[in-house]
Amino acid sequence: MNTQLTEIPPDNSTRSFLELLYHISRELSSALDLRTVLERILFLSMHNVGAISGSIIVLDDNGDPVDSAIIIDDKVQEHTTDRLREPLEKGLSGWVARNRQLAVVENTNVDVRWMPRYYEVDEKQLPKSAVSVPLLTRDKLVGVLTLVHPQIGFFISDLVALVQAIADQAGIAVLNARLYAESQRDAQVMTSLANSAAGISVSLNLEDVFKAILDQTDLTIHAQGIILTLVDANSGKLELKAAKGQSGNLIIQASEKMERGISCWVAEHDQGVIIRDISQDARYAPAIDQLDGIIPHAILCAPIHYRGQVIGTLEAINLEVGGFDQDSLLILSGIANLSGTAIRHAQLYEQLQAAHQSYQDLFEDSIDPILITNWEGEILEANRIAALSSDFGKDQLRAMSIHQIHRVDQVLVGESFSHLHTGNTLSYESSLCTASGHEVPIKVYVREIKLDDISRLQWIMRDITEQKKLDTLREDLTSMIYHDLRSPLANVVSSLGLLDTMLPSEDPALKSLLDISMRSTVRIQRMTESLLELSTMEAGRPIGTRKQTSILALIYEAVEAMESLVHSKSQIISYKVPDRLPNVLADQDMIRRVVINLLENASKYSPQGSKIEVGASQEGEQIMVWVEDNGPGIPASEHKRIFEKFTRLKTESAPKGLGLGLAYCHLAVQAHGGKIWVESEVGRGSRFTFSLPVKTN
Repeated sequence: MNTQLTEIPPDNSTRSFLELLYHISRELSSALDLRTVLERILFLSMHNVGAISGSIIVLDDNGDPVDSAIIIDDKVQEHTTDRLREPLEKGLSGWVARNRQLAVVENTNVDVRWMPRYYEVDEKQLPKSAVSVPLLTRDKLVGVLTLVHPQIGFFISDLVALVQAIADQAGIAVLNARLYAESQRDAQVMTSLANSAAGISVSLNLEDVFKAILDQTDLTIHAQGIILTLVDANSGKLELKAAKGQSGNLIIQASEKMERGISCWVAEHDQGVIIRDISQDARYAPAIDQLDGIIPHAILCAPIHYRGQVIGTLEAINLEVGGFDQDSLLILSGIANLSGTAIRHAQLYEQLQAAHQSYQDLFEDSIDPILITNWEGEILEANRIAALSSDFGKDQLRAMSIHQIHRVDQVLVGESFSHLHTGNTLSYESSLCTASGHEVPIKVYVREIKLDDISRLQWIMRDITEQKKLDTLREDLTSMIYHDLRSPLANVVSSLGLLDTMLPSEDPALKSLLDISMRSTVRIQRMTESLLELSTMEAGRPIGTRKQTSILALIYEAVEAMESLVHSKSQIISYKVPDRLPNVLADQDMIRRVVINLLENASKYSPQGSKIEVGASQEGEQIMVWVEDNGPGIPASEHKRIFEKFTRLKTESAPKGLGLGLAYCHLAVQAHGGKIWVESEVGRGSRFTFSLPVKTN
């Protein structure tokens, strides 16, 4: 039965009724502690109405229970909120809360809204009467008050009106006490989080951070077990990293992967959970959500974030059903968020330390001397090899300037090393000055580096003594070949010319052999001349006689000189040239040999029966000449290196040679004020192009 009465009881005077309400109001307003206020409301209601038991449950703004009180026969009950949760969802209290109406139950055994309460004394659940009233303040529902009497129909209209009046007074008191409790809890949460933040951030060691997180969680949540997990960056799987059980000992796990359980669910859904009874939750995984063999009954779990991403979870275990409340989840979530930053900083610090150690190991174990300087050139650090190579001790080197160790190429690095601000590595040859006074030839590689976010210069000095000896040996061998071959070759050429005039012209076999001998000898003579000119150009001496020259004539002459080699491989040379081109000022023999060298390489590297293209064109004030083949192509990393002396591509199918042809081309074209380069991809042939300036009047 539903009854809603507000009239003044007729059996009491208005004065007595007002005095009673005034007394009740004073009693309720004299305390701010929520539990005290709830117990006073129940005691006053029961004593003034005559009920033998009662309950009051406090609701938050979302209608969720936050606190409660139960009194049976003047005895205050413990752990009451969970007891009243089911009646609030399905019973009389829930009906009152949803409808915001007072309800009177004359016989609890026949009213469907009444749920038997297991905490009541009589096990047989004898019929009783009850009244339940909403606690409203300014249309805001703050709770539900329920009174019970063993007599059926006990709550007559006068008593119901009194209960309603008490509820009207109690609503404000409950709201004030709830807000006060919430403010106290907020302050406690903030204090706990502030203390946790200070405790968690005391170290950058990852293991210490784990321990601090677990200790702070234990201190604020009072759990019997705590589990910390992190998401593996590579696999994306959750891994158990650290735990703390009832023994209080920290357990650091060796990246144990987790496939299920509460933590996996929280990490996947990015949502904290409070599970008051794990036996009713399918997400619980005994093999994962247990510690030290402890069987939990309640679990809290919150995601750990860093910059908006879930990087792990923090899980707390309680041995009592309902052992955690919303404040516990709020605090745990706060600690988890603080933990994300602390964990990430510790991980980054470990990575930085590892990088520093790796650099230090590479620095010390390098086979080359390495020096670190500031931008003034003062040596700040030197590795072991630098000290051994220079005969200076490390302390001596730290007191020196980089200029005292070797001759710095000021043109290349710029004034005050200004050219190094680009971030590029610059290299040049120099000599290392040792403490004993002798000099060691070195190749210097210098670049800007960052150490602890401070800009420094790193100087690597590679000993090229053996390379210099080899270069000297090559040059001596080249000089010997040239000087020793030049005179005999001249004799062979003149002798072959004489034979050409003496042998009968009608014998084709002899004529063919003589032609082959002449061409081969001319080729050797051309190679020796190239060696001489290569040395001349490297020394910076001016080239031979220059005169107005038709580049087209030089191209045709070069092709004619290569006809026998091209025909022997059944290759075809095609021309892509205009009818006329401006003249260039050039040494004819030198430029002709450039084209011959390019054609010879194209023929060597191109397959049998392939096509070779020779072309020329004018682009502005430059004449462009190119030779394109169908060979194996050249990797991009080798495009510049192949123009260096004695450099050859290291491939099984590459023809044998000294590696001087392209070096000669490079120096010869450069000596004429032009440029030479290659355009090539592996497997798609190569196109060598050089430019020469047009002769101007």
